[in-house]
Amino acid sequence: MTIRSADTLLRVLRECLGLTGAKAGCENGDCGACTVLVDGTPIKSCFMLAVEAPGRKVTTIEGLGGETAVQQAFIEMFAFQCGFCTPGFIMVCHPLLQSKPDADDEEIRGWLQSNLCRCTSYEEIREAVQVAKAKSRMKG
Repeated sequence: MTIRSADTLLRVLRECLGLTGAKAGCENGDCGACTVLVDGTPIKSCFMLAVEAPGRKVTTIEGLGGETAVQQAFIEMFAFQCGFCTPGFIMVCHPLLQSKPDADDEEIRGWLQSNLCRCTSYEEIREAVQVAKAKSRMKG
């Protein structure tokens, strides 16, 4: 596979690797629909060049496997409508709960500000994070 130096990580993930969970929304870093984890940190993949990725651990929504507390809580709390932004939100919420399992509501709201949703209020998403936080505590 040949990657051009100008190819974004988003384009390579979607078009070369067939990993379409990261969505091409605004493609200028505003919406967060393309969020992936790079070395465990949420990154907007439309802003990162693919040539910066070798040697780093890139995790897409597909890489989470569908069984994380956050993914299950999004389903249980109906924290989505059209679903376009959902992978990006999950890719922000998953590391939030891993790095800050006791995050308070203000901190959760702060992390959620990096992503946009046009369909729902953010309350369902915030509530899903709270449910996932509670479930993670019960398992731990």
